[in-house]
Formats: sequence, structure tokens, C-alpha cells
Amino acid sequence: MANPNNSSWPSKKILSEQNNKSTSGRSSHEIGIFNIVGKFTRSNWKASSMRSSLCDRLLVMGYPWKVVVRAIEEHGAYNEEAVFNTILTYKGMAILREMGFTCGEAFEAIGRCGVQSPITDAQHFIQGLNDVGLNIKCKRESIRRTPMTGFGVPHVVQKPNNVVITRDRERIPRNIPARGGGKGPPYFYFENVARAPKGVWETMSNFLYDIEPEFVDSIYFSAAARKRGYIHNLPIDKRFPILPTPPSTIFGALPSTKTSWPKWDPRIKLNCIVTNNGRPKHTKKISEELDNCGTEPPPHIRKKVLQVCRKYNFIWVGNNKVAPLHPKQIEKIMGFPDGHTDMLSRSARYRCLGNTFQVNTVGYHLSVLKRLFPEGIKVLSLFSGIGGAEVALHKLQIPLKFVVSVECSKACRDVMLRWWKRSNQQGKLIHISDVKYLTHQKLRELIDMCGGFDLVIGGSPCNNFAGNNRRTRVGFKGEQSSLFLDYWRILESVNFITLCRTYY
Repeated sequence: MANPNNSSWPSKKILSEQNNKSTSGRSSHEIGIFNIVGKFTRSNWKASSMRSSLCDRLLVMGYPWKVVVRAIEEHGAYNEEAVFNTILTYKGMAILREMGFTCGEAFEAIGRCGVQSPITDAQHFIQGLNDVGLNIKCKRESIRRTPMTGFGVPHVVQKPNNVVITRDRERIPRNIPARGGGKGPPYFYFENVARAPKGVWETMSNFLYDIEPEFVDSIYFSAAARKRGYIHNLPIDKRFPILPTPPSTIFGALPSTKTSWPKWDPRIKLNCIVTNNGRPKHTKKISEELDNCGTEPPPHIRKKVLQVCRKYNFIWVGNNKVAPLHPKQIEKIMGFPDGHTDMLSRSARYRCLGNTFQVNTVGYHLSVLKRLFPEGIKVLSLFSGIGGAEVALHKLQIPLKFVVSVECSKACRDVMLRWWKRSNQQGKLIHISDVKYLTHQKLRELIDMCGGFDLVIGGSPCNNFAGNNRRTRVGFKGEQSSLFLDYWRILESVNFITLCRTYY
């Protein structure tokens, strides 16, 4: 739960001063609207304490006053969930419109997420959006994605019998907005593919408090590349890697391949681990072509073979023989315990491992939480998959006191549950099968149960963002990738409920 002394939230005294000053500079029409909802007028302060309290909380969250007033007028101050969902709908539509979406597209996208706003007339609502004059300032400049070192990656020097960790490479400072949920606690961490279509990361940054994304390639943490973007409000000072550090080369991670590896294959790192690992016809064709060439294949055959090997991450397992990575090998490269997914079929293991966090990369970012929550952490894990975030926190030796894991795949939930028992976790684990079930009221119940979440973490499906998806790479217009809006909706609710518990 948020620290009441945290400067990111104003005190009640500051709120009172804001209340007394809020009518200054307003037009008579604007003041009239405030009088309607009983806000900022001393004469009806006691008579409308419910509306005043709700306004206070919503305005402290950074929502525009006109939107707050309109939502309370529509639903009444006693219907907090309806008011809150309407405000989220206004805000979400405004951001999407600023990013180039039409009104219809924006309304459809917001409607797909679990806001569940009680709005039936789209045209009336869109007109209302214009009436309140909601103006979201978006970042028009394109967000740079290179170099893929984020705000710094660890420089690790290996010495006999110990590891010496030096300062981050190219540490880059950043600023986080102090109000409106940008500054933790609760902390949040969101991940998705770095090479998303133009404008996607700008849009996600606008939704997540204009925080600058951190683009990192897992090649600095493992033997495989994995270019991902992360938007989070975690501190970036005194981060440290999970120890012991994993092998950083193919031969280090897969030593058995060294004897079969041809000298003309220069790879020392693997490409990104994905769900498509090639087919038997690909490996068979490579063997046939190399066998026909004799001992030394010509340059054009080498080039062709290397192209296929890089695409599918084939490794050498014998003379002129390649094979896809085994799921057990992928588990090691991705930072999971041996046999983490061995209860699943081979195809299911590939699918799960191709869509998860790289544990060591995420662990480096989450390492700052160890000093902040030495007694344990309470986590809301969205789109949990096979538990990459939970495994990372466990490897950092941060006790998992309370975890709500939201994942639609039963196979992934089963993997997570087995790991929880095998790793002898002492905290409470709650599984929820879909983000749509995390309504504002359900979140309030969960927060009342645990006392507040310390971390909201997750990465929504990247199907419609990924560069290798040539059929449905449509950005936020895609059904899967628009689930990002659920992450944003849930995070906003958690911040609002946490604020209410702390100050009201």
C-alpha cells in the first residue's frame, strides 16, 4: 500500500487549500457547474460531502475537472464505479483521438476493454467528449528505440570465485510525473515488443502517465536477443542482476553444440526466442544441401543455410545436422528452472516460452524492490503466462506475500501453480482467468483483502504489434493488442482505490 508520507500524493491540508482556490479564474458557467455538484463552495460543503470527497479523489488523480463534474452529474456521487469508468472512457478516447484514431475507432477500442462504462449512445458520448474540451498533450515526436540498453544495463566482470559488478553502462536519467499515479508506490511495470508499429509506444506512453519507455535487448542478460520495451515507475538507481549470472553465449548455455559447430557459422548469440521454431522439412533440407556440397559448402550455400538457422534459431547437433532448440534449452536461456514447463506438450511449451518474460532482464529492473520490500511484496500480475515475473522476484529473494495472477490459459495457470508449490512459497496465490473479471469492485475487494498492491506487472499480448506478424499487425486496432487498455484500466483503478484507502 502507498506510504501516506509519500510526496506523490497531496495531504488533506493541501487538498483543502486547493478547494478554496479552485473557483479563482473560472467563468461563471464553469463555477455554475461546480455549484451543481456541490464542489468548491463552502455553503454546501457539508450537504454534499459525498460529492466533495469523490471530486477530491478524482481531481488528485489528475483527471480534468470538467470530466469529473460531468461524470458525477450523469451517475451521482454514490455510484463510484460508474463515475470512474465513465472518466476512464473519456480519457481513453481523448488519448486515442489525439493519436489519430477516429471517434468511432476510439470508442470501439475502449469498448473492447473492461471499462464497462454505462454508456449506450456513442454519438451522445462523443459529443460530450467535445463539450468537456478534454485536451491530452501527446508526444508528437517519435520515441527512439536505439540503443537497446534502456536506462543502463549491468557491466559484470567475472573473477575467480566471485563476481564484481561495476556501474551501469551509460546510465540515463529520467523524470516521472509526481501526480496522477505516475509515481509509486504502488509501482507498475509494463512490457511489450520494442518494434511495434509507428505510434504504438507513443500511445502507450501517453496512457501510462507520459513515462518514457525503457527499450532493452536481453542479449545483455542471456545468450539470446529479445528486444522489448518497458514502461515503469520503478527507481533506476542501485539495480543489480540476478546471481549467478547466466551464460551469455551459445557455447556457454549449450556447451554440447561446440563440437558440431562449423567454423563458417559465426553466431555466438541466438535470435529472439519465438513460438515458431521451424519444421522438420527445414532441417532436412539443410542436411541434404550440405551433404551434396562435400566437406566445404560454397559461400552461397552458407549464406542460405545461415539465413534459415538465424530465422528459426537452429543449432548444430552433428555433422551437417541442425535441430530446433529443445524446450528444456529454451527454459535455461529464458531464465526458468529446469523442467518448468515439462508438464505440457512440446508445442505448448514452445508457445508458452515464446510469450514470456526473459527472467534475468526483468529481474534486473525489479531488483530495486528488494530494498523497498524486504519483508515481502504483494503483486497483481496481469497476463501472467508461466510466471516470469514471479520467478524473477523469487530469484531476487523477495518473498511473495500475496499474488493475484491473471491468466486466461489453463495450461499456464497449471505451470504457475506447480512452480508455486515446488518453490515452497509461503504467501497466498489467487488465480483469475481473465482480466475482464477484474472490475473496479473486484479490485477493491482484493485490495481490502491484502491491504494494497505494491506492484502491478504484466505484458499484454503482442500479436498485433510483432514485426513477424504480416497478417494482423494492425496495432491497437487488433483484438489482442487492445488488451493493453485493460492493463491501463486496472492500473488506474488500483491507483484510485489505493489513494482512497490512504487519505480518505
